[in-house]
Amino acid sequence: MTVANHRALSAESGLGGRLQAALAFAVQRLADVIVPPVCLACRRPLGSHDSLCAGCWRAISFIGPPLCERTGLPLPYDPGGPTVCGAALRNPPVYDRARAVARFDRVMRELIHKLKYGDRHDARRLFGRWLKGAGAEILADADLLIPVPLNRWRLLQRRFNQAAILAQELSHQTGLPYDPLSLVRVRWTASQVGLGSEERRRNLAGAFAVTAGGHTALRGRNVVLIDDVITTGATISACARVLKRAGVRRVDALALALVTDDSRIFP
Repeated sequence: MTVANHRALSAESGLGGRLQAALAFAVQRLADVIVPPVCLACRRPLGSHDSLCAGCWRAISFIGPPLCERTGLPLPYDPGGPTVCGAALRNPPVYDRARAVARFDRVMRELIHKLKYGDRHDARRLFGRWLKGAGAEILADADLLIPVPLNRWRLLQRRFNQAAILAQELSHQTGLPYDPLSLVRVRWTASQVGLGSEERRRNLAGAFAVTAGGHTALRGRNVVLIDDVITTGATISACARVLKRAGVRRVDALALALVTDDSRIFP
């Protein structure tokens, strides 16, 4: 190939790239006209999709250091190094570590309720970015992501598992494998809403199991459980218990929100 031909091909390639970029920009502007970007929480107009307005951002209590090494609960002061909170010392959780994006406050509650009960999945990319950031420490050691499963009846009612949506999106953004099949819910359980820690633990006893294929696929692996909200830790503890019995080496948990009630008891 002559120098002249090489330059001509390079020019054509550059022109093609610019045309593609211009077309993508035009398509995005047209999409913004048809479906204007709004705040995912309060629906106020925004300049871009997949985000929140300044007011809703400020209303979210994002969780950061200092926090309990085991439960992910925010600590009232910085102890100067890795620390385990009193609740985890009194009743060590079955899982190894838990992390969450934010406290389960007003805006976070609204976003999660829209996902679970309003068929609103438009925040999944934002949720994925949040989970990736909040879980960076545990994701670095992870082999795969497993969503907390729903029972079949609730899955039929809702038509989707919100934890699976979060796990899929996080898998897409991190490249970690996503396994929705190895951990299953084998027993119907009453709604956890309004139940105390001990009631939740009893309600979930025997509710989860690892499939025959899961025993082979998960043995010796580091697993991250994905859920929308960690309330008392009962659900992720029940899942972690059966996963560890199946030979999983490490079970961490990652959620969008954490209920930060100091009276919680970790089974």
